[in-house]
Amino acid sequence: MDNLLLKSKCQTNPEYGCNPYERPIEEHIAKGIINLDKPSGPTSHEVDSWVKRILGCNKTGHGGTLDPKVTGVLPIGIDSATRVSQLLLPAGKEYVCLMTFHKNIDEDKIREVFDEFTGKIYQTPPVKSAVKRELRVRNIYYSTIYEINERDVLFRIGCEAGTYVRTYCHDIGEAIGCGAHMAELRRTQVGPFNERNDDLVNLHDLTDAYHFWIEDGDESFIRKAIQPMEVASSHLPKIIIKDSAVEAICHGAKLGAGGIASLSKDIQKGDLVAILTLKGELVAAGTSLFNSKEILSADSGLMVDVNKVFMDTGIYPKGW
Repeated sequence: MDNLLLKSKCQTNPEYGCNPYERPIEEHIAKGIINLDKPSGPTSHEVDSWVKRILGCNKTGHGGTLDPKVTGVLPIGIDSATRVSQLLLPAGKEYVCLMTFHKNIDEDKIREVFDEFTGKIYQTPPVKSAVKRELRVRNIYYSTIYEINERDVLFRIGCEAGTYVRTYCHDIGEAIGCGAHMAELRRTQVGPFNERNDDLVNLHDLTDAYHFWIEDGDESFIRKAIQPMEVASSHLPKIIIKDSAVEAICHGAKLGAGGIASLSKDIQKGDLVAILTLKGELVAAGTSLFNSKEILSADSGLMVDVNKVFMDTGIYPKGW
């Protein structure tokens, strides 16, 4: 885990819970998330359905929809982990895009305008979008040009969730005065999931891994293809809780100061935080009511407003 501030010394009881990477294979799948490389053509919903059919699971859910022609990282949660996909929706995204200008433009001018389209920008969602079309501010963390070939520009962009790259290309074309459009797009990262990880798999890889397990009894490939759902929260600041507090959180209680064992040092008031057991299991997510220093020094009171619970009840004993 990341750098943690110790609040209270405590030991975990080996009788309860399990290290996420040591779950039995059936539980590993049912509480797993896939770093899937979506192909061009199908909708994200269709890919969901194919994964459900391949694994024979009850339900699946993806973290961040991709248009049919767009390829790349599409995290897919399985069964119990479908809810965890929600934690990825506000996470930062990265794309590689091929943009085409409608006239030949001087390279220096292109680079100049790209520099202007970093930081906070204004966007209006495209007509074909699932959100209300109103002017919004989005943060462009970086925009790196790889190659300019006549009217085509290949670039990588890191951006805040909810940024429309198609609109980004259109707006750059408008700023230059000649028009431009997005020709091709690939998503390369969603929060902690990216295409550079060796856990990125396509549908064929997933099918093969499943049959290696079912037909040959080899779990190694399916364990590599499917990650524990805890990975989907790894980009969030963390609060580690005592075994005695776990069941109360699972029943919907808010997290009090007395139940905290350690926490990330960079938590700010209002941050979305992941709540985990001493073994690293994801219990819940919630809004921090205080910053790290205030939580560390608190002897009593509510510290986190829990709004999403992921662990089932009955795994840890009642502490009340």
